[in-house]
Amino acid sequence: MKINLKTPVPGPKSLELMARRARFVARGPFHATPVFISKAEGSIIEDVDGNRFIDFASGIGVVNVGHAAASVVKAVQETAKRGLHAGFNVTPYEGYVEVSRRLCEAVPGAHPKKALLVNSGAEAVENAVKIARAFTGRQAVVCFEHGFHGRTYMAMSLTSKVTPYKTGFGPFNSEVYRVPFPYAYRWPGTSDPERVATECFRRFEDVVASQIGPGNAAAVVIEPVLGEGGFVTAPKSFLAQLREYCTAHGIILVADEIQSGFGRTGTLFACEQLGIAPDLMTLAKGLGGGLPIAAVVGRADVMDAPIVGAIGGTYGGNPVACASALAVLDLLRDGSLLANARAVGATLEDALAGWKERYPCVGDARGLGPMRAIELVCDRATKEPFREAAGRLARYCYEHGVIVLTAGTYGNVIRLLVPLIITAAELKEGLDVVEAGLKEIAMPCAES
Repeated sequence: MKINLKTPVPGPKSLELMARRARFVARGPFHATPVFISKAEGSIIEDVDGNRFIDFASGIGVVNVGHAAASVVKAVQETAKRGLHAGFNVTPYEGYVEVSRRLCEAVPGAHPKKALLVNSGAEAVENAVKIARAFTGRQAVVCFEHGFHGRTYMAMSLTSKVTPYKTGFGPFNSEVYRVPFPYAYRWPGTSDPERVATECFRRFEDVVASQIGPGNAAAVVIEPVLGEGGFVTAPKSFLAQLREYCTAHGIILVADEIQSGFGRTGTLFACEQLGIAPDLMTLAKGLGGGLPIAAVVGRADVMDAPIVGAIGGTYGGNPVACASALAVLDLLRDGSLLANARAVGATLEDALAGWKERYPCVGDARGLGPMRAIELVCDRATKEPFREAAGRLARYCYEHGVIVLTAGTYGNVIRLLVPLIITAAELKEGLDVVEAGLKEIAMPCAES
């Protein structure tokens, strides 16, 4: 047993820190749990009270290779001894170039590629839009309902969840146009993925034709698998039509794989399984193994559109973060980690399908590879979102030794982002806790 709770959760030291947090930290940053971490290794988190948890959140999909992976820590330590910062725009260094090379080789597409390294997923999205506009000379950007792309200005404009991410921050970018995402579970009239794909693409064409004009669109930005939106995978046929349309009209197709990248779906990128090669890809989270690094990677001719000095920044591609990223890429290249990720995905798929059969409040179980989620509803016929049950289930889990996250436009999704190195025993122990929570919390709520 890896779970070991020495105090009620939160414990006294966490409660003390929560009080200090309330006094000194701005209220805006959200915390999913009141658990203050002390250390972490592999799939296990230990809090300041000595309680041990199985981590089904991975720092929001960041530590795909596990907490404090030995090779990552070694690379960080060795690089830090030689210097913490230089600034690639002042004195370049090899690590930035090597990370860029490795990403260009890994990202789907046979065309020549180049990369830009930045600090966060939102920053990557901001720069992808800038690059697309510079290349096309156009302004309009098309995004999708239920999408999440960050909380900086353009990224927030693209994000489709108002509360809490956009509340009080308008006006937003006027050249952003939103179209439906092929969310089969909530599509009116049908839940057949292929019919949804066809109808959704028609609506995409209608919006572009009636509100923008294809010749005025700089970019289409899409998450192949929705992250914050609830782990909904776009049908391959929809993405194929989108790829063809963008090519025909000279529109830059941007795939946001910030949450789905680096093994999260069982392959290095979701686009590999979904059969598309985007013009640009935004990457972050799993790339750094816990350190802040992100990237825009794509067609060399597109990436070279901005003039010298127009993109980049002081901290982008920090040497220590680059060292961490290279160690992560080495682990992923080995093959055994991705093999384990696929085995984890199969286990999760079976487990969640069983929950859907056994518990009426589980309206949908879905995902791609180990990127899995359940959507909780008050009634399967009406599909009314059951946000309260999701919150109560997440709380039950951390109080019993498992960290999970909610998600979804309506806050009614439980998403599982396990470290991809998790063992079968750890996975089973964690899943048993989540199912116990469904029995005690969600199912009685649904029946009341």
